Amino acid sequence: QVQLVESGGGLVQPGGSLRLSCAVSGRIISINFMTWYRQAPGKERELVAGIISGGSTTYADSVKGRFTVSRDNAKNTAYLQMTNLKPEDTAVYYCNAQLRRTMMRVDDYWGQGTQVTVSS
Repeated sequence: QVQLVESGGGLVQPGGSLRLSCAVSGRIISINFMTWYRQAPGKERELVAGIISGGSTTYADSVKGRFTVSRDNAKNTAYLQMTNLKPEDTAVYYCNAQLRRTMMRVDDYWGQGTQVTVSS
């Protein structure tokens, strides 16, 4: 069985930092890509950042220069480093990954979500 396990959310003051983790639990061959989404109350889920196996990254305009996505291949874990956090960053953050489980099989997975609250 394969799962995505998220951690790192919490309460932080404006201007503060948090690092979210998304770890793959189970046997896989590789991570094709991993993306981070967020959803605030009453809002649609939006793409925040992503990283592909080759290391290329992408970011939403609202977080460019403040958020950084990275990965540790040995641990099958991706990270979202968030700095200079703003109240509008408050949301539940979800990771999503396309994982190669065998030479012939690629599947999509979602993490359980982790709450990030930015407030003074």
